Amino acid sequence: QVQLVESGGGLVQAGGSLRLSCAASGRTFSSYAMGWFRQAPGKERDFVGAISYSGGRTYYTDSVKGRFSISRDNAKNTVYLQMNSLKPEDTAVYYCAAKNYRGTVYSILTTSNTYDYWGQGTQVTVSS
Repeated sequence: QVQLVESGGGLVQAGGSLRLSCAASGRTFSSYAMGWFRQAPGKERDFVGAISYSGGRTYYTDSVKGRFSISRDNAKNTVYLQMNSLKPEDTAVYYCAAKNYRGTVYSILTTSNTYDYWGQGTQVTVSS
């Protein structure tokens, strides 16, 4: 069992930055691919970005490329989402997710229903 706890959300003005963290329990974090998803009010949960178990491969949805960056520290059992140049349309609850997977297949890492564990979410609000 893996427990995920997100932190770092908040209110920021457009153009600002936030860094989300997701701390994972367990001793096998380095075997897990990690993903970030977001859900705006009245909308479905959408893929934001993912990082492979080793950190060697990352994927992003088009709307955040060049603005968001995912990284992980396997020694700290933590994955990060650095969000720069934030826009009001980035407003959502952000969730991290973990999948016990040592591959890098795009369709697996970018699809929410392939993930095994989810955090409780953290609210990000970007004001205009």
